[in-house]
Amino acid sequence: MLAGGLWSVTGAVRTEGASFLTVACTPTNGVIISWPAPSAGFILQENPRLGTADWTRVGATPVEAGGVKQIIVTPPVGCRFYRLIYQQ
Repeated sequence: MLAGGLWSVTGAVRTEGASFLTVACTPTNGVIISWPAPSAGFILQENPRLGTADWTRVGATPVEAGGVKQIIVTPPVGCRFYRLIYQQ
């Protein structure tokens, strides 16, 4: 997606042992991040930079629909990366 003359990137990063994330655009320029359900114990995290420990929990609560959990986010300015991580 080209936004304001700068590239904006939303990407999925796979955590070992976690389900695969799917990233898709919505017709209204949102981004759907989804993964297979059930996925008990896994939480979605985001980070503006790879290679750092600044991962934070995504504030939105996932909705389960059609055998997947999903969150719709507004594309950020700049990069945003997502991952699933298991929390006991």
